[in-house]
Amino acid sequence: MPSLDASDRPAVNPNVAALLTWLVPGAGHFLLGQMRLALAAFILIEGLYVAGLALTGGAFLELLAPEIRGRFAGALTPEVGNFGAFLLHVRDIDFSDLTPPPFDGALFIGLALTSTSGILNLILASRAHFDARARSGAVIEGAAVHPAKAALLGWLIPGAGHLAQGRVARGVFCFVLITGMFTIGCVLAEGTNLDRTRHFYYWAGQTLLGPTAFVAEYLSGHPLMEIRPRYSDAGVMLASVAGVLNVLLLLDVYGFSDAKLFGRPLATEQKATGGVGQEAA
Repeated sequence: MPSLDASDRPAVNPNVAALLTWLVPGAGHFLLGQMRLALAAFILIEGLYVAGLALTGGAFLELLAPEIRGRFAGALTPEVGNFGAFLLHVRDIDFSDLTPPPFDGALFIGLALTSTSGILNLILASRAHFDARARSGAVIEGAAVHPAKAALLGWLIPGAGHLAQGRVARGVFCFVLITGMFTIGCVLAEGTNLDRTRHFYYWAGQTLLGPTAFVAEYLSGHPLMEIRPRYSDAGVMLASVAGVLNVLLLLDVYGFSDAKLFGRPLATEQKATGGVGQEAA
């Protein structure tokens, strides 16, 4: 938790801290003077990306159909969350001759690592933004878990962020809803949704579920499909929507902790207070 005594520390613009982190993992915390965190974050996040490149041989946009390949085609992928590494990666791709990579286990693991690197860096950027704002010294010690930690838990396991905040009923409901949608999607698509080589952008939506999607992909074994499943389209869409909905849950847990730590009423509390005031008037 950031220290409450921040009067002797120079102010850092939260947006600048977040933007720098997006460009280079850890740069925002380096600017904040948190050297150990900055170095550890850089090694972890960039290490994941480099490991992914090593396993895939740099394969990425080769998975797309030739007519939609290009330097901007990766803008809607998880990798763009680690923007600096993403730019270096795309810069080295020869778009005049993109041959599909071999379909093996290393390819799928490598793609999971590069996408994880991007998502983790976005969570780190949100932490840099909060830590910069916490320089004001207005943070209430122990009022709630760190917003970025709550968001990370929610990405690792849907609903886990709510549980960490003590909102058990909401956390359980969110877990059942999101994982249920994802499971139904996998059943309808007969596992064909669990493959980036088949559904490049829909797979990106699923990564917002975190390890849940990656474990399901690994367990599926990527079987060959001679006949397209009857409800494939519905399953692919449903599984991807489950991941996108999880983003709303991450925003919810982040906003909840952020409000509690700064001693601000939640939006629902403000609405309730306003309603009471209007009735009293």
